Amino acid sequence: MIIFTISKRIQRQYNCKKYHVEAVITIISYDPLWETMKKKGISQYKLINEGIDNKTLDSLKKGGNITMRTLENICRILDCNPNQVVRFVSDKENNNKSEG
Repeated sequence: MIIFTISKRIQRQYNCKKYHVEAVITIISYDPLWETMKKKGISQYKLINEGIDNKTLDSLKKGGNITMRTLENICRILDCNPNQVVRFVSDKENNNKSEG
């Protein structure tokens, strides 16, 4: 959980009291994609040949965003469901993973 605190300058500027805003950050993990590809024996080269752009693969490797259309195409190529491609990891779950 990340807690944001309003700075004193903003408190004075907007005449507001000090308060905290809490936010939970959701992190996208494509670990299921790589596991599904391995299980099905499908290479990145196959994805490229089926129309998945090299830049998209790079974005997937770096945990970047993809469109729903791309997710649909990957699912079609791999003959799988979206949960076999992407997983949403809460900030708390991610912190526990990095501590362990």
